[in-house]
Amino acid sequence: MTLSAEQAERNQAFTRRAAGGPLWMFFRGFIKHPVMVGSVIPSSKTLIDRMLEPVDWANCRLFVEYGPGVGTFTQHILQRLAPDATLLTIDTNPDFTEYLRRKFTDSRLIAFTGSAADVRQIMADSGFKHADYILSGLPFSTLPPGVGPKIAKETAEALRPGGAFLVYQFSGKVRQFIAPFFMRIDTGFEWRNIPPATLFWASNA
Repeated sequence: MTLSAEQAERNQAFTRRAAGGPLWMFFRGFIKHPVMVGSVIPSSKTLIDRMLEPVDWANCRLFVEYGPGVGTFTQHILQRLAPDATLLTIDTNPDFTEYLRRKFTDSRLIAFTGSAADVRQIMADSGFKHADYILSGLPFSTLPPGVGPKIAKETAEALRPGGAFLVYQFSGKVRQFIAPFFMRIDTGFEWRNIPPATLFWASNA
């Protein structure tokens, strides 16, 4: 199939943007959307392992990730995910979405450009009613007014009974956003990350 001139130009533009590798893509995403990217440095392996440790992978059918960026967490989620499960990523930056689609040739991945505040509609459009786990590194404290509470509310309603909201932040303020919608919130802290991160595992179990 012959590409149109417009499609070929888009492909060339994307290749130029991605030529610097994932760190360059991550930095560019921060410059373009600073309030939606929590850090200019991707998460450490130690943080990833701690954040995902409570997940019951054998019984996870839908895992949702907010703000996947260049796929630092995405890669590790796919490595753990069951063969018949799905990972749905949601990012407001179309460059990141396109990057993930090209980086991961995995049929279990659905990379979507949109807002986490619309998670239930996005899930429904993808054929799902509930998620087992939802992961977020979105910087709640810098989101536009009203967006943080809406994301927290929609997330609580998107999760199945017993599901969990996994949150890593560089500010503890996220607790005030999620506390009204979750009965149980466990916390942790990871120094071996740049910057050090506060971890939250929230559920209504």
